[in-house]
Amino acid sequence: MIDTSTPTIVTPQVLLTSHLKTLKLPTFAREYEKVGIECAHEDIDYPRYLLRLCELECIDRQRRNTERRIRLAKFPITKSLDTFDFTAIPGLNKSLVLELMRCEWIDKRENIIALGPSGVGKTHTALALGLAACQKGMSVAFTTAAALVHELMEARDERRLRVLQKKLTNVKLLIIDELGYVPFTAVGAELLFEVFSRRYEHAATMVTSNLPFDEWTSVLGSERLTGALLDRLTHHVHILEMNGESYRLATSKKRQKQTMQSKPSEENIKPK
Repeated sequence: MIDTSTPTIVTPQVLLTSHLKTLKLPTFAREYEKVGIECAHEDIDYPRYLLRLCELECIDRQRRNTERRIRLAKFPITKSLDTFDFTAIPGLNKSLVLELMRCEWIDKRENIIALGPSGVGKTHTALALGLAACQKGMSVAFTTAAALVHELMEARDERRLRVLQKKLTNVKLLIIDELGYVPFTAVGAELLFEVFSRRYEHAATMVTSNLPFDEWTSVLGSERLTGALLDRLTHHVHILEMNGESYRLATSKKRQKQTMQSKPSEENIKPK
């Protein structure tokens, strides 16, 4: 029996969409028709039409890649320097922080150590620098010191320590937050030291701590290990001194004061 049915006709639009999907050009596929109409109205030639589509694809791809890097960094929250109150920490070198936001120190494989009591903005600064690095196309990993040591010990027990160590060594910027809040066991301290040792002059590291250097032994448990760690960490380093009153505490006091002032005093309330 001869099949007399009408053959399926594949339109150019369907083929074009398929090819663009294969070439991984989603913005081309989404925008080519609309941009084509715009260019026709503006009497723009084909090269400029393609240029406009290429620019849109590049912008969108850069945005998607940045979002992916931010997601992989595992920031607890996304923060930029736009919301940082430098006036609350007058001792902080603002010009240095702004210079570090350019991320040249990361390419130079240098380190940052932010020191100061709880609540002065160390984590905020670290998150802002991490975000800036993601926006400049650099891989970033964010973790707390306690979480990192726990992950290292778990990886050792499960015989996947080398894989994790390689991952931690190759990330462009490793941010270790809150070093000093939880003391480590001897094994945990040694595993953490190994992370710093592997990254020494290989990649950039940022550490935040509530303790001055001479008290790091209380966390790492060994003067020898602490000395060796600081020797590597401070060789090429920018130190951010962030001493001052807790920003969170000051904000809480200010809010409480405003609440008290907004309440009418009992003396001014007249009985009906």
